[in-house]
Amino acid sequence: MVFSCSPNRPRPTERGSGNYRRNEYPLPHACGFWRRFHGTMRAPRRRRVRMYQLARPLLFCLDAEKAHDLGLKAMELAYRTGTNPLLASRPAPLPTAFCGITLPNPVGLAAGLDKNAAHVDALAALGFGFVEVGTTTPRPQPGNPKPRLFRLPEHEAIINRLGFNNGGVDALVKNAEAARFSGVLGINIGKNKDTPNDCAVDDYIFCLERVYARASYVTVNISSPNTQGLRDLQEEETLKRFISTLRERQEQLAAQHGERKPMLLKIAPDLGESELDAIADVLLATRTDGLICTNTTIARDGVAGHAHANETGGLSGRPAFARSTAVLRGMAQRLNGRVPLIGVGGILDGTDAVAKTDAGATAVQIYSGMIYSGPALIGACVDALRARVATPA
Repeated sequence: MVFSCSPNRPRPTERGSGNYRRNEYPLPHACGFWRRFHGTMRAPRRRRVRMYQLARPLLFCLDAEKAHDLGLKAMELAYRTGTNPLLASRPAPLPTAFCGITLPNPVGLAAGLDKNAAHVDALAALGFGFVEVGTTTPRPQPGNPKPRLFRLPEHEAIINRLGFNNGGVDALVKNAEAARFSGVLGINIGKNKDTPNDCAVDDYIFCLERVYARASYVTVNISSPNTQGLRDLQEEETLKRFISTLRERQEQLAAQHGERKPMLLKIAPDLGESELDAIADVLLATRTDGLICTNTTIARDGVAGHAHANETGGLSGRPAFARSTAVLRGMAQRLNGRVPLIGVGGILDGTDAVAKTDAGATAVQIYSGMIYSGPALIGACVDALRARVATPA
């Protein structure tokens, strides 16, 4: 679908009881955009076309990273003008217990969409049960050279090699503290690109200390494929030392602040069975609070032959669903209910969300699905999970 913007297309002259001025509605009106917008506003709720359905063709005409930035600005504008119900209706509550926290519903936003916590209120207003921001690093960094974000629409997939581009942890905390949102906020932390792995734990401790007061929980990201050597921290002995050090600091911060905040680990989908065995052993030995399965994949099996298939970076979206869910199921079996899990990777409809919970997840997160299905995906997932609870297998 492409917007028709022919300058010869006749303009309607009336709307309701008033007349249009010639330049009141410029190019988008010529495209038919505003007529559909006003029809959407007037339609009964059951027949409303979500604004994202109208905006998506335009966004997909733009460079992927520019569209990402524009999409965030549009959501912010919708929130500030009170028109966010056109993007998504807030779902009815489905309270879910996770790591000692009560989530309003079990569908959350995965890290990566709002790296600097600059749009927390707007995102939360879409109906997420929890919002995770970041990944943030001790110092600001620009990330990898552009282009570094690619859509694969035929596969409902995205490849990114952003590389922890962010304004630094102090900027994130400032934004998060300015937000009005009082719900569940996860903050995802990482290391700077130029920090060697031998010193990586210092970066994570630096971030942990600064985000602790504002976070509802903290996610330790050692699984992004876009920071060279980062995934090496998942090796068993390295991981055990790394997590043990962070856990010690976590307990010190809990005593200092008078409140214990859960710490979660986020792992990659590209791990072998023995590696998953080792990670499970470390999680249990260190009494880590929770696990997120999984980050993006470096595999390309599901997109072979696509023009962007050979782009380096992490693949997300529908092709990542099967592997991420298999890792989730395997970790659920290994941990046997002793460590709660969040399932993320390839959720594009409510059925996918249910499959994650059937595989062992207590809650789920979405990101790429928002790009392809729009914010209405949140309510669709909550409704599907509600139905699943009502009619268990």
